[in-house]
Amino acid sequence: MNTQRISFIIFCLLTSTQPTHAQLYRTRPITALLGAFEPELRLVRQSLRHPKTQTINGMVFTTGRVGKQRVVVAETGIGKVNAAAATAFVLAHFRPRRVLFTGIAGGTNPDLQPGDMVVGRRVAHHDYGWMTMTNPPQPSRQTRNAITKQDNPVYFLADSVLLLRAQEAAKLVVFASIPATNRPPTLVVGTIVTGDVFVSSEEKVAQLRRDYGADATEMEGAAVAQICYQEQVPCLVIRSLSDKANSNARMDMRQFLDIAARNSAKLVLALVKRLP
Repeated sequence: MNTQRISFIIFCLLTSTQPTHAQLYRTRPITALLGAFEPELRLVRQSLRHPKTQTINGMVFTTGRVGKQRVVVAETGIGKVNAAAATAFVLAHFRPRRVLFTGIAGGTNPDLQPGDMVVGRRVAHHDYGWMTMTNPPQPSRQTRNAITKQDNPVYFLADSVLLLRAQEAAKLVVFASIPATNRPPTLVVGTIVTGDVFVSSEEKVAQLRRDYGADATEMEGAAVAQICYQEQVPCLVIRSLSDKANSNARMDMRQFLDIAARNSAKLVLALVKRLP
């Protein structure tokens, strides 16, 4: 190989750049569908066309199609650390155009009952707090981007297009009712709060409602939304209530888990089919 050819190759390597997120979206668009544990993703996986499973660094991913959309489905594990780690890995490896999180939650809005749907207009960590280094120090609920060192907002807002499409899709879905409830499931667009604790206390429910205006509480959504916010990837958290986060929550969750998980998955699948 002559010197001119070698110089040309070196020039190309030195001047080449990595593709941007937008370029990757145009050439290989894919939507990430995440859930914390198997029952939340069962219907999603069953609905995939041409599913293909692969394991990367011990994490199992299933790719396929929902309608015209290419999707990748992954189980994050329960809790904020698991959810954040899985989301970061999905973003790094698959470069999804958007991220949708599906699953169950405990209701904190007294007007809601098990089986109802909460689409997160905004999500927040309810168990995060620190004191600033100012003088005098001030309490803060804002997380911080470890790379940019910039404070994140307390509430991570949903992508407006995904939020609108979810509400449109919900009109086409027949949600299953929880036995013994007094009306069919309804959908609200509201506030979802996240913490590393299964809430089963009337006192805690009242506190979350008072301090955050929470409609539902769960253990992953804000962690997923934070990573997506920091990486500028559209995100939406969708939850179906399995319980009311009160002293009966554990018993109700076990009884109504499957119905609630399917309701959330139904909405996510309907939403994906409406995406461009």
